[in-house]
Amino acid sequence: MKHLHEGRLYWQETLPNPTAYPPLEQELHVDAAIVGGGMSGSLLGYILARSGLRTVLLERGEAAGGSSQANTGLLQFCNDVMLTDLIDQIGEHRAVTFYKACAEAVNDLADVASSLPVDTAFERSSSLYLASTEQHVPKLRREYDTLLANGFDVEYWEPELIGERFPFRKSGAIVTHGDAQLNPYRFVHAVIDEAAASFGLIVHEHTDVVGLRTDEKGQHTLSTSAGPAVHAKHVIYAVGYEPEELRGKLVRAQLNRTSAILTEQQADVSPWYGRYLIWETARPYFYARLTDDGRVIAGGYDEPGGKPLAGQHARDEFSDKLADRIKQLFPSFQTAPAYEWNATFALSQDELPFIGEDPQWPQVYYCLGYGGNGTVYSMMGAKLILDLIEGRSNPLAPIVGLGRKSLQPSPASS
Repeated sequence: MKHLHEGRLYWQETLPNPTAYPPLEQELHVDAAIVGGGMSGSLLGYILARSGLRTVLLERGEAAGGSSQANTGLLQFCNDVMLTDLIDQIGEHRAVTFYKACAEAVNDLADVASSLPVDTAFERSSSLYLASTEQHVPKLRREYDTLLANGFDVEYWEPELIGERFPFRKSGAIVTHGDAQLNPYRFVHAVIDEAAASFGLIVHEHTDVVGLRTDEKGQHTLSTSAGPAVHAKHVIYAVGYEPEELRGKLVRAQLNRTSAILTEQQADVSPWYGRYLIWETARPYFYARLTDDGRVIAGGYDEPGGKPLAGQHARDEFSDKLADRIKQLFPSFQTAPAYEWNATFALSQDELPFIGEDPQWPQVYYCLGYGGNGTVYSMMGAKLILDLIEGRSNPLAPIVGLGRKSLQPSPASS
């Protein structure tokens, strides 16, 4: 099991006594078995169980114990790869389809959050996408024009308007409406709890899946380290950043590391116009948001190397850089980190998620939300995989599926 983060994390302190689920103690026969209890696994469990499928969620540790703890909770329909660049990469129709699916997924997350009996700090928001330099303005304007032409709710702000509404000025910005934010740890637990209570989702923590075999009739059997097996018609891997455990011939993602900090509560957040999510055009980029109780979360400055930084001194360099950047934008804020962490972050080679059926293993699926929009991809993936299981066509399938052309190795590398 990969160690996915280092440092002092915050989210688990907001839910000190989450529901605990027992290890698997007897054999199970189900329609669908989900491996992984993070954001993707929880939403899959909710969507599949709600649809009437007898579903089990198997988590080797504790639910939301991996990448979900380091998730900074920004939900945006725009992606690390701009729509204009994605059009060049995969064509206009597919790129716009993908972006619209991201916007729909944010709305779907809002619907799920509103159905939960507990507060997950879900809040609709807008995003301020800043030009990092004057040289980025022409491309940012093209991106705005493309988003607007395809029906997205966007504005373009000139430097004067940015300066009127924030205590800083930039060369330009796109404002996107229809985004959101949440507490990812509380959300994952609430989704699992609601799916178990209302839709019959079976949940087993501390249940390590160590093997999968398929018989001649296509029935899958998951073996566990504890002994009992799970028999399932469909198996979905939602295991975060651990693709080496999978038998399917996936193209491996690039593993990077990212840093984040969270401040103490600010005395006055009024300088932060509209509580907008903030990010920028530079790559690697900086991003920031406010929590529901007025803390600043800031992160970014990704770098190659998937292993989190274990040394405090090494993490402090990134934490200080993030704190200084917040201070530049909001001089009145107290920016000393109260929490800081460094975590694994993955990107596919085409910057799209891996969602779909294994090309060589029928009724085995993957929901791997690689990229900066992992939570949005998780929601998208849950609905897509339900469509695949139930035999419905979905226009996203060829765009994010594992057989897409952009994932095929080049002749020189084969």
